[in-house]
Amino acid sequence: MEIFSLYHTHTHVRAANLPPFVGTPWCAPIKVKHGDVSCRTPRGEHYRNVMGTRCKIRCKQGYESQSSEVVCMASKHWSSNYACREIRCPKLNMPANGGYKCSDGSYFNSRCEFFCSPGFTLKGQKTATCQHSKQWSAGVPTCVDMDPPKIKCPNVKDKWAEPGKVTARVTWDTPEGVDTADGILTDVILKGKAPKSDFPEGLHKMSYTVFDRAGNKGSCRFTVRVRVRRCSELFPPDNGYMKCDSDRDNYGATCNFKCTGGYELQGSAARVCQYGLTWSGADTNCAPMNINVGVRTAAALLDQFYEKRRLLIISAPTAANHNYRFQMTNLQHAQCGLDLRHVTVIELVGTYPAQIGRIRHTLLPPLLSLQLRLLLQIPQRSFQMVLVDKQGTDKQRYPFPITAAELFTTIDTFPLRKDEMVLQQEAGQTCQS
Repeated sequence: MEIFSLYHTHTHVRAANLPPFVGTPWCAPIKVKHGDVSCRTPRGEHYRNVMGTRCKIRCKQGYESQSSEVVCMASKHWSSNYACREIRCPKLNMPANGGYKCSDGSYFNSRCEFFCSPGFTLKGQKTATCQHSKQWSAGVPTCVDMDPPKIKCPNVKDKWAEPGKVTARVTWDTPEGVDTADGILTDVILKGKAPKSDFPEGLHKMSYTVFDRAGNKGSCRFTVRVRVRRCSELFPPDNGYMKCDSDRDNYGATCNFKCTGGYELQGSAARVCQYGLTWSGADTNCAPMNINVGVRTAAALLDQFYEKRRLLIISAPTAANHNYRFQMTNLQHAQCGLDLRHVTVIELVGTYPAQIGRIRHTLLPPLLSLQLRLLLQIPQRSFQMVLVDKQGTDKQRYPFPITAAELFTTIDTFPLRKDEMVLQQEAGQTCQS
């Protein structure tokens, strides 16, 4: 009896000295999903949730706990939240002009793929993965506009020049550029003549250029060809002139022909280049004048020279006349200058009925020579020289010989002669001496 009393008394004393909850469950039982827990009680109690129990939390990969260790507090609560929550990275920013798709949102090991809107190119990493460190494996890439805008140039058919012209008016519609990105483009820039312009003959290389907002350049090229219908080339006839308008041999061009003094035009005086690339009319020639000395009157003889030749009539009483001989010798060396100025020399030598008239090597009948002296009022018994222009006008009379230079100076002042000099200069007709 005594022994039991002593044991009972000891037990009672011990129980009286300890808190009533020691060794009994105090906090809620700890359960960790997605992880493991390892607890250590203060005195090795059976229960793992007695007051003062310390539990270490180890979460699975991809999960984390607010604290790595929790303690069962007197308040019957664990010292902090011990749940293993899935690791989460910050939400990714959306790339401008693009986007992304993720396998598991922003959670651990989620793989996000970035993409760009049509017309834009990804610059940077194409994918990013949420890591255990709560950081993404790569930054957000950018979407840049690298595709050049597209522009299609017009297809312009060959144009033929209009009659009498060597140009053609060419028209086309200005193309518009297309941008695969944001659609914002500059105005198209044309290199070359604008549409509705007159283009000269030949091939013209043209181009259009357009830029997008990112500075990418789009361009295209095209050609404009203008063709001119042309006839075979015409040439001035021997001893004649040719003057053509427009471009000389193009469709619609007209060429006019004239013969030098002393030559008569045969064929067409004007020819036109036709649509079929042939010249109208007949070939043009300049044939030497056929002087008819068998006419009945001096007036009929002079009419043959009207508007064709100038006349220098040299009259002397005898072939031995000193002035006559001097004059003929002087003119003998000036034949080129006479021909250049369209001058025909008529000699009247002697007195009727023994007088002789001649034009170069052609003799005039005596009666015709007499009529010529009478018509122009030229004395038979003294030297005299008469200069007649192409209109049949008595321009100058000389009672004495003159030099060829003096004669040419006088003729070169005639109005018609100035036009002749222009034509001869263009044709390259000159006298060397």
